Amino acid sequence: MLLLISFFWALPAEASVCHNDRGREICIVDIKRSAKNYWEYRVILSVDGVKQPLEVYNCRDRTTVKKDGTVLAFGQNNPGEIVCGFFNQK
Repeated sequence: MLLLISFFWALPAEASVCHNDRGREICIVDIKRSAKNYWEYRVILSVDGVKQPLEVYNCRDRTTVKKDGTVLAFGQNNPGEIVCGFFNQK
């Protein structure tokens, strides 16, 4: 009976997609594709276990929009390629 009850007391599953990039572990904690601009993703990442603020990744222009409105081009130390490749996996 105790075993049966333990099945109903399961903790919610939390799945994330993780990649190792240049010695860093980058995990996609939450990702939402824009309904209006299908090339944009609103993403919360975790880098080496530290949760990052929400950022918008524009996969068409290869830019990242930070929370404060700063726009950065994809480049070194930017996980934009991982984010943009998320739905293109086969």
